Amino acid sequence: MARPVTLFTGQWADLPLETLAQKAHAWGLDGLELACWGDHFEVDRALAEADYVQDKRALLDKYNLKCFAISTHLVSQAVCDVIEARHKGILPAEVWGDGEPEGVRQRAAQRVMDTARAAARFGVTHVNGFTGSRIWSMMYPFPPNDWKTVEAGYTDFARRWNPIMDVFQYEGVKFGLEVHPTEIAYDFVTTRKALDAIGNRPEFGINFDPSHFAHQFLDSAAYVLEFADRIYHVHVKDSKKYLNGRRSILGSHIDFGEAERGWTFVSPGHGDVDFESLFRALNRIGYQGPLSIEWEDSGMEREWGVQDALAFVRRTDFAPSAVAFDAAFQRK
Repeated sequence: MARPVTLFTGQWADLPLETLAQKAHAWGLDGLELACWGDHFEVDRALAEADYVQDKRALLDKYNLKCFAISTHLVSQAVCDVIEARHKGILPAEVWGDGEPEGVRQRAAQRVMDTARAAARFGVTHVNGFTGSRIWSMMYPFPPNDWKTVEAGYTDFARRWNPIMDVFQYEGVKFGLEVHPTEIAYDFVTTRKALDAIGNRPEFGINFDPSHFAHQFLDSAAYVLEFADRIYHVHVKDSKKYLNGRRSILGSHIDFGEAERGWTFVSPGHGDVDFESLFRALNRIGYQGPLSIEWEDSGMEREWGVQDALAFVRRTDFAPSAVAFDAAFQRK
């Protein structure tokens, strides 16, 4: 049986959840990965109001939709980051507060802990998000890096995330880091370093999104096989390179979708991700969780895009074979 196909609602938070749920049902999706912004899943209300999670579940049931995971990407980004003005635009006012950096980080950590508590109350066992990173700006080593400072970044990550993971462990919820440039882990090496830093504890795993690997020239299928026991959730998104000797892989400080960018995110099936190899790798590791479509394509209308993406995933995903192809050759 092929895996359920869901929609990550983060890029749809301008719509009320019921409006989006009605559309998702009409499109034929199996469920929604609810973002913790807009009215899609409000952590404070889930913990404070007795009927909130029951009402949210009833709304999804009304449209025959499942929820396998919720997303805390925006708030969790602030847990380890060097806080600056851009964070104010993505954080709830009560998390931003007066903007004093350490206060922001502490309040963000508390909100991520509360997200685990709210997820457990909702009956969901997976929360996806980012970690932030105090050392991402040191990616390009000039002026020369003090490598002890780089290593201290992993220590800082573990110091801030271990108490969060203690709450996740208590609540029976797992966290999936979307391995991603700007996070503590963005490739093979940094994933190993991050997992080692946090003691390889089972509460901390991966929300795998292959679009962040395509423009790094990384092999998504190989990554899934290497970190098989940590693939807790999967996003379906694509990335396309437009390198012609005049465009930079570094993005040129211009926005997604602009003509001179060396790469940009595109709807699934329209970029460089080898989804067949990825799905075969997911079959090999026994992943049966959702494939969560994430619409990010500056050149494609989003409602058309999600329906096109759903058709692509339904056509491309497949269950593993239950028999060897040559089994029928053998004489009984």
